[in-house]
Formats: sequence, C-alpha cells, structure tokens
Amino acid sequence: MIDGVIIKKINKNVDSRGWLAEFYRQDEMDYRPVMAYISVTKPGVARGPHEHKSQSDGFVFIGPGNFELHLWDRRESSQTNGEYMKIQAGENNPILVIVPPGVVHAYKNISGVDGWCINLPDKLYRGEGKREEADEIRWEQDENSPYKIE
Repeated sequence: MIDGVIIKKINKNVDSRGWLAEFYRQDEMDYRPVMAYISVTKPGVARGPHEHKSQSDGFVFIGPGNFELHLWDRRESSQTNGEYMKIQAGENNPILVIVPPGVVHAYKNISGVDGWCINLPDKLYRGEGKREEADEIRWEQDENSPYKIE
C-alpha cells in the first residue's frame, strides 16, 4: 500500500430493476470533493501518468469496463516514497480510490469495451472560473519519464 491512498470497496445492491451503488459518504471519510466528471476510455487506451501538486483525485471505477490503475509515490516526506502499486478496478472490482497529491497515477482500460471512470477531485480544475494553470505534471509527455505502463 502507498501511504495516504484510500481504497474503498463498492457494493452493488442488485435487484430485478438493476443495481444501485453508494460510493461516497462524507460521514465515512475525511475527503471533500468540489467537482465531479466522468470519462470514457477506449479499450487498450491509457490516461496518464500524471500527478498533482495540491489536488487529490477520487476515482470511481464501477463499470462498464475494467482498468489497471498504476500508482507511484514521489513524495519525499512519505513513508512509502518510491513505492509502486497496481490495482485492478472496474466492473470486476468496483472501488473508489483517493489518490493524494504527489502520487503519480495512470489507468489503462484492459477490457474489450469502453470503460467509465468518475472522478471527484478536491480542487477545481484550473481554479475558480478556470483562470489558473492546471495543477498537473504530465509525465506521459516526457519521453524519459520513469513512470511507464507496460
């Protein structure tokens, strides 16, 4: 485990109508998202790796599709500095993952269908009114990046 990364198993409550899954409750964790968005990732495609200086991401992988989530701890003050972890997430393992600032992250769709990911970050993208620089270090744009997805 990487220090500060939170993984919450999501239970799908299934009945004859389909299913319902609760993935965030403010009384269960000390995390406060300020916006939400959903992305669709094509089969075999990766997003990242990148990291944030002050933003945490709250990724919800519930399906459709399955992903490999890759995490690298770059935080010098962290007890797990230099650690790497890979998590299978999505339809077969529905989870919420909170990724703190300084943890490089990427995910890749490993299924044969479009995969959905909901993100609940704790900072507004590009700040209030989108007037600030994006809080991102884009490792995927660096050909010498030490963070690679095989």
